[in-house]
Amino acid sequence: MNIKTSHQIKTSKIEFDKTQTKIHSSKILIKKMDINKLSLLFLVLVSPLILFSQGPPIYTDTPILFGLEGGGVRTFGKYISREDATVYMQPLTIPYNPSSKFLVAAVIPYVRKSPKGMETQTGIGDLTIVGKYVIFQRDKSAQTFRTALKISETFPTGKTSSMPPIGEDAYQTSIGLVNGFVTTKYGIYGEVNYNIRSNDLTDEWIYNLAFGLPLLPQKYPPNQINVFLELTGNYQAENRINRLFIAPGIQYIAGRRLLMEAGIQLPLQEDVPEAQKTNYMLQIGTRILIF
Repeated sequence: MNIKTSHQIKTSKIEFDKTQTKIHSSKILIKKMDINKLSLLFLVLVSPLILFSQGPPIYTDTPILFGLEGGGVRTFGKYISREDATVYMQPLTIPYNPSSKFLVAAVIPYVRKSPKGMETQTGIGDLTIVGKYVIFQRDKSAQTFRTALKISETFPTGKTSSMPPIGEDAYQTSIGLVNGFVTTKYGIYGEVNYNIRSNDLTDEWIYNLAFGLPLLPQKYPPNQINVFLELTGNYQAENRINRLFIAPGIQYIAGRRLLMEAGIQLPLQEDVPEAQKTNYMLQIGTRILIF
């Protein structure tokens, strides 16, 4: 083998090594690009779940219609202490999401009323069908603002032949707006509804406002403790009767399918006779995401 041939072989080997190095570098670059794309895709898919892991308010409605906020089956026990009676309610809410912007739900309550000096009455109360549709949505990095149109119809299915009656003996049609501004650090919710009632019952405005604060770092799957401070009320313009309550509450989210919560409503204003005034309303419940 002459010197020229040996030099050519060495040169070819060097070029081959350079080519292999370029190929290896390209593979590393492609892998990095794939990892970056996967990371971006993961953030896009998971960040909404992290954002909404602070959970819905306890008393105020929410325009978020998926996950535990919208799709969770909900039940809670509510104990009402009044001057003239005690009432226990156990509603069961079963939701269905035809789409990400539309939700319908059925609310079936069990009611137990114990007036002072009278016999206790129990039974299934009035059935309510609720529909919510998101009419406005603006999402930004780690925050969202949404507005939902809310319509509900309550049917007089509860027993009214007993004293006290379990049902209201009236059809009730409610229409309103539900708003929510949610970030990873806090959530602000508000709703206003006008409730039309038949059988000469007075129509009323229903209004709620909530501020929520998560206490633990956001992560997925969620493991979060939230605290809420809410104002809940209703106003009858015809009678000029206003009922306003302050409602602190606490909530624990144990993974993506289970939520437990508790709150208490304390009266700030009640324009009713002294014997009908409320002492407090205690509520303890859960929400379970089945589907």
